[in-house]
Amino acid sequence: MKKHFVAALLLLFSATTAFADEGMWLLPYIQKLNITDMKAKGLKLEAEDIYSADKSSLKDAIVIFGGGCTGEVVSDQGLVFTNHHCGYGAIQQHSSVEHDYLKDGFWANSFKEEIPTPGLQVTFIRRIEDVTDKVLNKVKEDMSLEKRNQLIEKNIEKLTEKVELGVGESVQVQSMFGGNMYILFVKQVFTDVRMVGAPPSSIGKFGGDTDNWMWPRHTGDFSIFRIYADKNNNPAAYSEDNVPYKPEKWLPVSISGIKENDYAMIMGFPGSTQRYMTSYEIDRVLDVTNPIRIKCRGVRQDVLMKDMMADPKIKIQYASKYAGSSNYWKNAIGESRGLRRLNVKGAKQAIENSFTEWVNASPERVKLYGNALNDIKNSVDSSLNYEMQIMYLSETLYTIEIVNLAYRTIMSGLDKALEKGEDTKAIAARLKETFSNLYKDINIPTDKKVAKAMIELYMADVDKQYWPSALSLIAEKADGSVDKAVDYLYNNSIFASEDKLMAFLDNPTKEALENDYAYIAAKSLNEKIREVAPKRGGSEAYANAHRLYVKGLMEQNPDKVYYPDANFTIRLTYGNVLPYKAADAVNYDYRTTIKGIIEKEDPNNAYEFTVPEKLKELYKAGDYGRYGEDGTLYVNFITNNDITGGNSGSPMINGKGELIGLAFDGNWEAMSGDIAFEPELQRCIAVDIRYVLFIIDKYAGCTRLIDELDIVK
Repeated sequence: MKKHFVAALLLLFSATTAFADEGMWLLPYIQKLNITDMKAKGLKLEAEDIYSADKSSLKDAIVIFGGGCTGEVVSDQGLVFTNHHCGYGAIQQHSSVEHDYLKDGFWANSFKEEIPTPGLQVTFIRRIEDVTDKVLNKVKEDMSLEKRNQLIEKNIEKLTEKVELGVGESVQVQSMFGGNMYILFVKQVFTDVRMVGAPPSSIGKFGGDTDNWMWPRHTGDFSIFRIYADKNNNPAAYSEDNVPYKPEKWLPVSISGIKENDYAMIMGFPGSTQRYMTSYEIDRVLDVTNPIRIKCRGVRQDVLMKDMMADPKIKIQYASKYAGSSNYWKNAIGESRGLRRLNVKGAKQAIENSFTEWVNASPERVKLYGNALNDIKNSVDSSLNYEMQIMYLSETLYTIEIVNLAYRTIMSGLDKALEKGEDTKAIAARLKETFSNLYKDINIPTDKKVAKAMIELYMADVDKQYWPSALSLIAEKADGSVDKAVDYLYNNSIFASEDKLMAFLDNPTKEALENDYAYIAAKSLNEKIREVAPKRGGSEAYANAHRLYVKGLMEQNPDKVYYPDANFTIRLTYGNVLPYKAADAVNYDYRTTIKGIIEKEDPNNAYEFTVPEKLKELYKAGDYGRYGEDGTLYVNFITNNDITGGNSGSPMINGKGELIGLAFDGNWEAMSGDIAFEPELQRCIAVDIRYVLFIIDKYAGCTRLIDELDIVK
């Protein structure tokens, strides 16, 4: 009798308990998979306190913050904590030379002073359901890929049509285990989110790029926002009549402190891991993806930093863009280092060899799984050239601001509407609003420097046969000179001037757009991407081979409990507060203190290591209030929780369900962790919640926020 994959998986779940700090676990299964181990590590709660389908639980205090971070509700008035780097775009959005909240911080001393932040939203997960049986209904292994995918899409469509939704709710069915499992999520989005508080960057971003991904850390990486709702507590567009949201659940805040081996768990939205990646894909990361990202971003960041250091206005304009770019630039450097140093490829090859031996021992397994690894290898090998093209296009030419602006007109459908002679007023109005917000953070002379550097790099590294047609056209106009080509581009594009672009949108014409060189460049880039992207390696053949490989691995190892790769769905990870040994004779403690901030102050690197005078005064006086411990103030700590990008801002929760910190980073020695978890090395870095409260209370004097929290000891 043939068992359905999920039925077999649930049978495995019921018979097996996970014993590992590794794992980003799906909430509906913690009762079956994790609760015994969680309690052994120090959890005092029941599984239903963490996740319940029938009543409020900790899950209901966790939100997607913006488009790529996590936040947590910490009061009965919709107050949300997240990381400073997660709120960075909003802080920058509200900053100006006159009111530089990035430099000076911001604290709202009343509800009226809380700043509306257009475009920012938070998302709650209201319902989670395993719908694998419904999605894979009538799906068979002997189906063609096309028929299989069509049937799955049809089943999902039928399923989602029947889901009853409330105000601001939507439904999403997410694939897990490469398409072997499907989970339904009902989400509720709130769009009136207001900025409440943020420390200056000298606290919230202390250490800058130098300390990023490093331990020990001394960063107060937090910011504060509030969710607003209509009078019925439902999501609503911004209105002066909106009121603070009344949540189903919020987290109490503990100031009792942490000790080595204390239980710690994180709930959040990890973005992406590739724990089932093969050795062939690791070659692609090491030889193509990361080297291109590192090189291109390094060149662009050098250009941006020079202009940022020369002009306070430009520094504000490009602060968020630079931070976002440099974060994954350094991540790529560390990941490549970790993959080589820890021989992750060798470990993957050992798994693959064992898998192949297991498959070959059974004719039935050979029939089902025999081609999986070879199909993955062939897909990767055939896609390397296309991967290179995509990476160079996205990391160079797409970073040119005026080309990106022109690309947005294509995505809006303005060009198609003009071509068909349709009414473009609505499209033009939306674009005007979008562009007015974007131009605020663009300095055309800076963008022109970036364009010259990026085009020069692209032309030097990429064979001419792969160039977008517009690049050759513009180069011809300038006799092959990059400087002349860029001058020509900026002198002949309405996108290089906000006034000209807005005037065009007042009366858009097909001829004006089609003759614009930024538009020509963007259209050419779009055509090249559309040509190359399907061949990049995400083909249906690869997806099916990956699905079979993951399915086979789980069948091969029935006593091992597996978890799906991160895909920005809500997960739980748990472990303990622990130090680690980074290298021979290099042993790191599990927490840092305010003394380390003072010791790191560097007048020669004021951009990254400035210490505010008031913080120094509080340190000298030892004035830590109830947030200190044993005569000092703890700043950051580490645990062995399994996290990745997207977990930024996630709550670090103790065994009683109380907030003890905010997760914000990983450590340099385990940067390959998205591909292979390293239990002895991998650590999650969190800001101690007592340091957060100290900054709010003693440093900023914003006691109204302290009074709003449920503080426990």
